[in-house]
Amino acid sequence: MLSDVEIAQQAQPKHIRDIAAQIGLTEDDLVYYGKDKAKVSLDVVDRLAGKGQGKLILITAITPTPAGEGKTTTTVGLGDALNKMGKSVCIAVREPSLGPCFGIKGGAAGGGYAQVIPMADINLHFTGDFHAITTAHNLLAAMLDNHIHQGNDLNIDIHSITWKRVMDMNERALRDIVIGLGGKANGTPRQSGFDITTASEIMALLCLSTDRADLERRLASVVVALNKSGQPVTAKDLNASGAMTVVLKDAIVPNLVQTLEHTPAFVHGGPFGNIAHGCNSIIATKMALGLADYVVTEAGFGSDLGAEKFFDIKCRAADLKPAAAVVVATIRALKMHGGVPLAGLGVSDPSAVERGIENLQKHIENVRNVGLEPIVAINKFPTDSDEEIETLSSCCRKMGVGWALSDVWAKGGEGGVELAELVLKACRNESKFHPAYETDLPIKEKVEKIAKLFYGADGADYLPAASNQIKQIESMGFGNLPVCIAKTQNSLSDDPKKIGRPTGYKITVREAKVSAGAGFVVVYAGNIMTMPGLPKVPAAAKIGMNAGGEIYGLF
Repeated sequence: MLSDVEIAQQAQPKHIRDIAAQIGLTEDDLVYYGKDKAKVSLDVVDRLAGKGQGKLILITAITPTPAGEGKTTTTVGLGDALNKMGKSVCIAVREPSLGPCFGIKGGAAGGGYAQVIPMADINLHFTGDFHAITTAHNLLAAMLDNHIHQGNDLNIDIHSITWKRVMDMNERALRDIVIGLGGKANGTPRQSGFDITTASEIMALLCLSTDRADLERRLASVVVALNKSGQPVTAKDLNASGAMTVVLKDAIVPNLVQTLEHTPAFVHGGPFGNIAHGCNSIIATKMALGLADYVVTEAGFGSDLGAEKFFDIKCRAADLKPAAAVVVATIRALKMHGGVPLAGLGVSDPSAVERGIENLQKHIENVRNVGLEPIVAINKFPTDSDEEIETLSSCCRKMGVGWALSDVWAKGGEGGVELAELVLKACRNESKFHPAYETDLPIKEKVEKIAKLFYGADGADYLPAASNQIKQIESMGFGNLPVCIAKTQNSLSDDPKKIGRPTGYKITVREAKVSAGAGFVVVYAGNIMTMPGLPKVPAAAKIGMNAGGEIYGLF
C-alpha cells in the first residue's frame, strides 16, 4: 500500500494557472511559487465585492481519538466529489504546522487519494506564511524587551507581560525559560517562554483580518502587558504594528493549490483549534465564496471546539452564513468512545458502536444548536463490519439525521458522491444559521452558555485568579468580545480521560486573557499545551530525501 507522500508524488498536477482559470482567475491575479502553487492577489476581493456568494459547507467531527477521524481527508474528498459531479467548487483549509509534521501527528493535507498537492511543500515551508507570522510575533517581543531595556518610558510592569516568543517546532525545553541573563547589556532578566507559531495571536488575527488595513488595525490592538497603573500596553504603544504589517504583507495573501483530482483549493493560515479558533483565513474563504458555487471548509478538532468557534467567532467576524455542516466519524472511533481499546478495534463489536454513538449524538446536537441540520459522514475503514454499519444506520435513523459512507481515502471523489448528494440537498434549503450567543452578555454568561450547549456540562466553576482576570478584562472594555474556550480536544468535557458523552460535571476555568487583536477573550479550562513536545520516536526520525530529491517518510 502506498503512503500518502508516495501517492502525492505520482500525481500529475496541472499548471496552477489552469486551476485558477477554472474559477475565473487570470494570470494577472497570480503570483507564482513554481508551477503548482500561487498566491492570489487581494485585488480579487475588491473585484468580487457585491457578487453573489457561493454555499459554504463546514466539515467538523466527533471528539478525536487515536483511531483517527479523517476530517481533512473528507473535506478534500467531498470537494472532489462535487467537482466530479460538475459543480463549481473550491476547498478552503488551513496550512499545516511543521511541529506536528516532525512530531507525532503527521501532515495535514488530507490522505490517500483525497489530498491537496504539492503535499510535501504544503506540509513543509509552503509559501513562507508561517515564517512571516513567526517573525512578526518575535519582532514585537524584541521591541517590547528593548523598550524595557532602554528605560521603560511606558512604565511596563514586567510581571504582567503575557507576550512570549514563538517558533514553528515542538520544543518542550523552551516552554518556560528565563531571558535577559548575562549582565546589564543583555536586557532585564525575567521569566518567559516559547509557544508554537500556530498558538500565536498573530496567526489568529491574520486569519480573522478582512484586508491589509484591518490587519494593521488588529496588530496595533495586540495587548502585550499592563503598565504599573493596570492599563493595557499595546503593539501600537511600542510603535511595532507598522513594521509587523510590512513583515506580513505577503502572508495575508491566500495560497491557491489543487487536489489530486484538480479541484481548486485555498490553503491559508493555521491557528490552533483550542487556544485560537482553528479555521483558515477569512480572506481565503470569502475569495472562494465569490469564485465558486460551493466552498468546502473545515474547523479544528470536534464540533465542541472548532465548529463552535467557527460559528461564534469566524462567522460573526466575516458575516458568513454556512449552508450545511457535515460531522465526520469512523466506526473505529465510535468503538473507542464505546470503551474498546485501540488494540481491539479490528474486532467487530456492534454494541460498542451503539455505546459510542452517544458522542456522535452530542455533536449532532451541537450543529443543531446553531440552526443547521447536520449530515453524518462515516469515513470508511476495511475493518468496518456490515453489522457495525447497520447499527450506525439504525441509530442515525432514530436521530433523524442523514448519513453516508465516505470512501474518499481509497477512491477519491468517486468515494464521496453519496455524501455530496446529501450536501447538495441540504444546500437547496435556506440557511437558518445563527450564532449560539450574543456578544453583549457578560463573559461568564457566554462561557456558561457554551459549556452547557456544546459540552453538555452543567456550567462552569472559576478559580479565584480566573474570576479576577475576567473582572479586569471587562473593566478594560473587552467584555463584549466573543469567547474562545481553550480546553482539551480529547473529551467533550475539560477532562481528557472522559470519553463518550460525559454528564453531571462543570468545567473549571483556570485563567483568562484578552486577545484584543484577534478580537476574542481566551478562557482556559484545563491545562492547555501551547508548546508541544516531541514523542520518544519523533516522525522526523523517519523523514528523509533520496538522491533524486524525493521526500520519504512524511506521513
